[in-house]
This record gives sequence, structure tokens and C-alpha cells, in this order.
Amino acid sequence: MSTEAMAGPQTSGPRGLIAAPWHLLTVLGVFAYFAVSQAQPTQGQAAAPVVASNGAMIRAYLLNIAEEIGIASWVWAGVRWSGGNLQTLTGRSWTSLRTIVVDVAIAALFWIVWEFTAWAVHRVVDRVQAPTAPYQPPAGLLEVSLWIALSIAAGICEEIVFRGYLQKQFLGATGNLALAVVLQAAVFGFAHTYQGWKQVIVIFVLGILYGVLAASRRNLGANMMAHAWSDIFEGWLRQL
Repeated sequence: MSTEAMAGPQTSGPRGLIAAPWHLLTVLGVFAYFAVSQAQPTQGQAAAPVVASNGAMIRAYLLNIAEEIGIASWVWAGVRWSGGNLQTLTGRSWTSLRTIVVDVAIAALFWIVWEFTAWAVHRVVDRVQAPTAPYQPPAGLLEVSLWIALSIAAGICEEIVFRGYLQKQFLGATGNLALAVVLQAAVFGFAHTYQGWKQVIVIFVLGILYGVLAASRRNLGANMMAHAWSDIFEGWLRQL
């Protein structure tokens, strides 16, 4: 992959960064805090699953949506302070119905690759004895609706943050696209330590796939669609 593969509206930040170095450190600090505070233990048995009430699930979904929007908004603010705009993060915009259809088709094909990769990595990591956080799927119309809303928010916001912001920031800092893809995937994985360390490995690998897709497409349209759909499918439809 060439450096030009991530080309888009550029800013005049130091060393090609799309936001100030201090801003990058704040974003990394947020993820470091959540990675440490929410990490699952690496030894011992996983805690017995506790069935959360409907109200607790709804509050959790609403809080997660707010967190997704909050970190994406902070990322956008940092880019704007450096002279960029939303397209700096998302890449070139859709210009016609054809470009939308192409991204839908690419997202569908990518999701097939995503599913196979997730299955293959799970086959490897599931051999390791390590606790995994229990998962409670949404139940009832309101929970399902909020889960879909959360999945869409995650698909949009996390792609903006990890592939639109961090990948470009790491590219500007290192000048190496492959390293930038790996670094953003590592942060993406560690941001999910609340799911358990086996999931961190799986999500790290999937983050590399997302990074390669973003670099190849020069926009996040297909990424956002594939990410949102995978969350809807894995978190709800697969559980039916």
C-alpha cells in the first residue's frame, strides 16, 4: 500500500498529522484508561454471568451511544482546529448513486472475508484458557432498537476514530502506511479489553482488515456499512 492510498483533504499539521500531537495523546489516553479500567482478568475463571435488567441494558446502550459520539466529536474537533474538516476523516464523499452501490457491494464482500477471518482467528485463540466476558444479547423491541442504533453509531464513529483519525495520525507520525494500519488496529483491539483478552486478539486482526479496506478505498463508506452490519449481526441476529 502506498502513502497516497490514504490521500484526502490534507492539513498543515506537523509531519503531516491531521491534528496536533497533544490531541493525539488525549485520544490515546482515553483508550488507555478504558483498556486498563475495563480489562478482563488474564487468569482464573470468568465471573458467572449476571442477567441485567431491562432498565440496566437500556442505560448501558444509551451510555455507549453517547461515548461513541463523544470520542468521534473530540476527534473531529481536533482535526478542525488544525484546519481540516469532516472529509479529512472520512475521505472522498459519495458523488452519485453508483458510488454508493459500489461501496455497498464492497462492504458485502468484505463482510464475508471478515466472517471467515473472525472464525479462523477464533479457532486459534479459543485453544487458550482465558476468561471471556459474558454477553447478554438484546431482548425486546426497545433493546433491539437501541442495539441497532448503537451498532450504527459504532460503525460510523469507530471508523472515523480508528481508520479516519488514528490511522492517518500514525501515518503522519511514522511515514509508513503498513505500520499505521497495525498501530491503529492495536489500539482498536485494546479498546475492547472489556470483552476479554481473546477477543482483543480477534478484534486486532479484524482492525487490520478494516485498515486495509480504508487505505484501499480512500473513504470510509464501505468500512462504516460493514462495521455496522457486523455488529448488528454478531450482537443480535446471530443470537436468535
